[in-house]
Amino acid sequence: MTAAPAAPVSAELPQHVRTAFRVGEVEPTPVMWAARPAWHCRATADRADLLIRPVADNATAAWSASVLDTLHVDGVRVARPVRASDGRWVVGGWAACRLEAGVVEPRHDAVVEVAMRLHDALVTVPRPRLLDDRDDLLNVSAAAAWGERRLLLDMPTGGELYAALAVNRRPVQLPAQVVHPELFGAVLFDGDGVPAVVDLSPAWRPAEWAAAVIVVDALAWGDADDGLIDRWSHLDEWPQVLLRAVLYRLALHAQHPDASPRTLAGLERAVRLVRARL
Repeated sequence: MTAAPAAPVSAELPQHVRTAFRVGEVEPTPVMWAARPAWHCRATADRADLLIRPVADNATAAWSASVLDTLHVDGVRVARPVRASDGRWVVGGWAACRLEAGVVEPRHDAVVEVAMRLHDALVTVPRPRLLDDRDDLLNVSAAAAWGERRLLLDMPTGGELYAALAVNRRPVQLPAQVVHPELFGAVLFDGDGVPAVVDLSPAWRPAEWAAAVIVVDALAWGDADDGLIDRWSHLDEWPQVLLRAVLYRLALHAQHPDASPRTLAGLERAVRLVRARL
């Protein structure tokens, strides 16, 4: 299985984008690929299957493509980006990559293993300048979780839990590097084959923290067993990176316009398990 049928993508795939990525003659099909809307352009005699998808930030998408283009990860497939005919990675807010087979599955330990392998491969990648002065919700929430920024959070939707947990932060001695902190739901599995990473959303944080974010996500929303949190306890500074991971998600939740006390239930479970290990 490659990509699941989807409701129509929010924006039609423009003809000039199709032409730029050399699929002007192909009728694209809207799909969901790792929970992301995209257009599937089927293979021809001289071209593999492509996915063309809208991107939220052109600079980040272009940087991600430049890294993934040559990145080799031991035991992990990478969805290789495809350049447009003029050499650009992004055309009018759209990017393309080769289609990698697989679906998202609740193999939570395997996703953490993919994260560790990916971050081993990224360890020499320089800090991207595009992270300078980023003020988007993800980066602001991560900065708050690491004690670098103070936020005014909605108390009923996560702020109260955040304040109660934040006092437990202790200094950690871990090197920062390029990491992908949003890998939950972004790894594809194709039976017993090699798993695939579909994108790269950069942050400059320790690799152990990015692994902890996956664990928190799996506990909160992936119906993971309680033992997941301890199976990765051999990672350095594990209780403290877990704490910062759950603070990160609480900060995000408390700022989300659709958040409610009801949607906080999964994170409350993760909070209980993390707190017991501090």
